[in-house]
Amino acid sequence: MVAIKQAGSGASDAGVVDGGPQVELRRWLRAPYDASIAAARTCYSDRVIGIDEITPGQRRRIGPLTYEGGHHTVFQHSTFEFALEGVSRQLVWSFLHRHPFYNSEQQSQRYVVLNEPRAHVPAALRGGDRAVYVAAVASAWRAYRDLSGLLEPVVTERLARLWNLSRRRSRSFRTSIEREVEKRSIETARYVVPVACHAAMVHTVSGIVLHRLRRMLRLGDVAAEAEAVISQMVAAVEKVDPDFFRFIGDPPLPEEQLLEERLQPAASVSDLWLRDFDERLGASNSRLVAYTRSAPAIVADAVRAVLGRSAAELSDAAACAAVLDPGQNAYRLGALNVSMHSPLMQTLEHAHYTFSKKLSHSADSQDQRHRMVPGSRPLLSRHDTRVPDVIVPELIQADPRAYARFGEAVGELWEAKNQLVANGVDVATAQYLLPNARAIRFQESGTLLHLLHKWTTRTCLNAQREIYEASLDEVGQVSAVHPEFGRHLGPPCVVRDGRVRPRCPEGSHFCGVPVWKSFPAIQRVL
Repeated sequence: MVAIKQAGSGASDAGVVDGGPQVELRRWLRAPYDASIAAARTCYSDRVIGIDEITPGQRRRIGPLTYEGGHHTVFQHSTFEFALEGVSRQLVWSFLHRHPFYNSEQQSQRYVVLNEPRAHVPAALRGGDRAVYVAAVASAWRAYRDLSGLLEPVVTERLARLWNLSRRRSRSFRTSIEREVEKRSIETARYVVPVACHAAMVHTVSGIVLHRLRRMLRLGDVAAEAEAVISQMVAAVEKVDPDFFRFIGDPPLPEEQLLEERLQPAASVSDLWLRDFDERLGASNSRLVAYTRSAPAIVADAVRAVLGRSAAELSDAAACAAVLDPGQNAYRLGALNVSMHSPLMQTLEHAHYTFSKKLSHSADSQDQRHRMVPGSRPLLSRHDTRVPDVIVPELIQADPRAYARFGEAVGELWEAKNQLVANGVDVATAQYLLPNARAIRFQESGTLLHLLHKWTTRTCLNAQREIYEASLDEVGQVSAVHPEFGRHLGPPCVVRDGRVRPRCPEGSHFCGVPVWKSFPAIQRVL
């Protein structure tokens, strides 16, 4: 393992801990650069070329020739698994997870209590500005703890109704309820935690993706932090294979060549744009704005093309049902998503949907993980507002004391952010103070194939509430325009009902609600 730590004191400012990002290269393939050259040579050989056959001359010649020619797939064979700690949630959302070519397992704020304020403190902040920043972070953590406590009675009361707690006397069940109450409370309290909050994660990328990250590290709202983290990742790879960046690759693009920087839009978002976006959205979290109007007919034609059948032999309705009806398509009943490996299910790629969405930064960080359903997410530094612009969780809205504490905490973070901007601090730096509740407005598109997987997982009552509600909005609107598809949509228990036992695949995490009896007419309690 190769560990590299950003230079820093590791000490705390006013109780806020930030020792800088820590990067550890945990696993890598032997001789990654030579492995890529061997893969390239295999394309022109009557056999597979071994890694140990690569010569110094081939390293110098074949690597650059392949790279400059755009034949980059050879560099995907080399993968690197990193352990990242001390990186901000803002970096993860706006840089590491903005593209689809990665795999991450990230510490969950839904299940892990944030016991102490650990957050990214930008090195550019000095003196009074730094003091304002760290004081705001520390205050937000106090609000997180306060909200966690205020929400516990609300959560307990709702769980009592949902699970008939008055009839249950088992000590083990009571203990599990206590854990559930804590989990549900911190899940909602985290909305006041700044996006500067540290994340810990296992992050795996291929060699070519690491080259791209290095090339684009100065892009967007987290340029300084991205440069620190990606430079450490590159340095860790260079320690185990000095050749991997020696012969190929491009240096980071200068800011003046970055499209997003050249356009130089105003930092403050247009009030008119905000109003128009929200008016079009209405009461929904997600609004269908475009779709393939003849999608059922197109999918049916594709099914018939795969099978070599005519419309007289296989009707549109029968063709669509063949790929979507769980009673006919056993692929939909398993835990492993094999849809991209099925020639028939690939026909669902021809149905396309686009949504306008509004989610909190916290919820969108989850939504973003559905990498095959990409979105055009904003640069937050171009969406600055002087007044709080947030999503208020339903659980907080339901309790006056929690609502008041939430509003106070959000207001303090915005006030501190505004003060820093007024002092001349760059908006992107000041916006690390924005809370997880910060509203994100964007467009998202996907094919039915990948939306099907997303909607199956996210219409489950165990899904984060915001994503659940957005998914229900989407399922309802797609069902209205394409009922041939909509009748087959729903969470796992609905898909498995009458076909697989148990209906719920979550085991001990079963929500306790027989959703399959009335979906989508479900009243969610938590």
